Amino acid sequence: MSLEALAAKYIDSAEKVFSMLTRTQTPIIVDEITIEEVLRWSMDYLQDAKYYKAQGKLETSLTSVAYCEGLLDGLRLMGAVNFEWPTKQQQENKG
Repeated sequence: MSLEALAAKYIDSAEKVFSMLTRTQTPIIVDEITIEEVLRWSMDYLQDAKYYKAQGKLETSLTSVAYCEGLLDGLRLMGAVNFEWPTKQQQENKG
């Protein structure tokens, strides 16, 4: 699947979700078990990204790491975890 087709597929799926999504009216309470499960999913997506990168399936690798980042950002926005993404300068100093 081309990168363009892959992007179109994910964009279409997200648009469908937004068209059906409903907001909850009650405060959201997330328990520790759920947070750990989402962190596990995020780590699984990261491992998938590494695997697919090693296999030369870069589109799938990028998709997997994007899922990982999305889950982490969601947890951070809910206040369940604290972190900051590395800056470009920090990444350049590392390499």
